[in-house]
Amino acid sequence: MGGGAGEAAIRPVAAMVLLQFLFSVLQIFIKLAMNDGMDARVLVAYRFMFAATFLCPIAFLLERKKRPPLTMKVVLQLFLCGLFGFSINQNLYVLAIKLTSATFVTAISNLTPATTFLLAILTRLETLKLKKPAGQAKLLGTLVGMGGAMLLTFYKGPEITLLRGLPRPKLAHITENHQSHPIPRGNQIIGSFLGIISCFTYATWLVIQAKVSKVYPCHYSIAAMVCLFGAFQSTVIAVCVHRDMEHWRLGLNIRLYSSAYAGLIASGSAFPLLSWCLRKKGPLFISVFSPLMLIFVAVLSSILLDEALYLGSVLGSVLIVGGLYVVLWGKAKEATDLSQDENSGKESIPVTTNSENEVK
Repeated sequence: MGGGAGEAAIRPVAAMVLLQFLFSVLQIFIKLAMNDGMDARVLVAYRFMFAATFLCPIAFLLERKKRPPLTMKVVLQLFLCGLFGFSINQNLYVLAIKLTSATFVTAISNLTPATTFLLAILTRLETLKLKKPAGQAKLLGTLVGMGGAMLLTFYKGPEITLLRGLPRPKLAHITENHQSHPIPRGNQIIGSFLGIISCFTYATWLVIQAKVSKVYPCHYSIAAMVCLFGAFQSTVIAVCVHRDMEHWRLGLNIRLYSSAYAGLIASGSAFPLLSWCLRKKGPLFISVFSPLMLIFVAVLSSILLDEALYLGSVLGSVLIVGGLYVVLWGKAKEATDLSQDENSGKESIPVTTNSENEVK
């Protein structure tokens, strides 16, 4: 029995480590495809085409008997999910990787919990109680994370050569002359801005997704329809920029491999696993593992892309990850306080009722 319980406890942990690794490999594929000349918008469009093709049959088979009827409000919300969470978010994210580096943008993406918190405050989905430790922690974590993003953007510092001694595969035909030179300061600032905006669009998607999931509790169907909308929107964006079919042609090369991996593995296959972990352990457990991707990407980028790692990136990443954990602690503390308040309220009700019954 103990062995079974231990195995059950380790499965979500192993699943989350695997997911972070899969998402890390995605960042490398994105950078390799763009280094090969693939346009970022075309890559995003292909990603959601592959993902929709993969998820639609699964959603139809698994949820065909329990799907509630679609209303115009749900369709509009799913359209907005595709727009903010997929089309705009991924186009900004991929462009940020193109302008900077996979490690840099992965570090910036850890601001998502902080930007989600700010957006929830602005939309009044959350209240900031500064008199309580939980509220103070969430505000402090948000400020620390934003400070880390600023440090990451404006301070470079000396290069860290710790990973330079690792063996490297021969990817010179893709990576040469792309990361051997330092990132221009202008590209770094613009890339940081795009990365931070992508965090806000992702946070917007989370808020809308939370609402639509309550009235339409079919996760595979939601994912399939959002991918369909994302594919349509991303294709329209890409076609407006590139109407020449040369930009859309895929062969047996890194462009096809990157598009297929992004759609089939990082979107289609990873979603059921992520949903299982979310159902088993909750969103806080999921968030705790997000900094792992930063470590994976830093190592893989140094080995496969020959990306240089600088002190400013390390210090900024440490602040962002530290701010993330402070925000998560505040959220956990807030949930604990709320649970205690509810339990104390429930305990007080029977006492009053019994007293009244005794008087009667």
